Amino acid sequence: MSADRPAAGSVPPGLGASLRARREAAGLSARALAQAAGVSPSLISQIEREKASPSVASLYAIAQALGVSLDGLLAGELAPPPAPRPAPRVGVPRAQRDRPDRDGARPGSSGPVLRAADRPAISLATGVSWERLTAGEDPEVEFLEMTYDVGGTSCREDTLMRHRGREYLVVIEGRLAIAVGDDVHELAPGDSLVFDAAQPHRLWAVGAQPVRVVTAVVGRSPGGAGA
Repeated sequence: MSADRPAAGSVPPGLGASLRARREAAGLSARALAQAAGVSPSLISQIEREKASPSVASLYAIAQALGVSLDGLLAGELAPPPAPRPAPRVGVPRAQRDRPDRDGARPGSSGPVLRAADRPAISLATGVSWERLTAGEDPEVEFLEMTYDVGGTSCREDTLMRHRGREYLVVIEGRLAIAVGDDVHELAPGDSLVFDAAQPHRLWAVGAQPVRVVTAVVGRSPGGAGA
């Protein structure tokens, strides 16, 4: 089990309730979820009571143990049931039936636009904050903007993280170091990287400037693409 300790942080309202609801829906006790995720039961309890913020590695591990998407937890709500498929339109080719609406949204979505002021956000325990960039929960892709404070890191050096999916990222501001397996890369603004997130990895800020990164994880959820 990880030695990851509960740490103070800015826990968004709704995250604790969302975690508790998803855990109970899975029929897991806090102790059983902690064991599956490799974290302490006290961390699960404190997150649910919104008394502590998890690290990046812990949050990924908890979501993976629950078999849910990360952006679903960040949304602070249970995912709605899948929208029923609309009845086929007679005389319309299949390719057109499945085409997105003109505004870019697919049937049953909450719309394509997420205003900057409305982004679900979370400040994690290791100097990292995330903002979700999708208007609703997307089972196929997790699309996030991350900010690493000076000295911020995704996890401790002795606890590299790993999760499902293929990760794509581009640095917007600052300098970011990324260890993937035995390789270490340092990225400057405009640099990008793609890697298999199932490999042990760690991300951290380099230098005296915060780092902003936009990242997308494809195939992160068990039911998503590439799972």
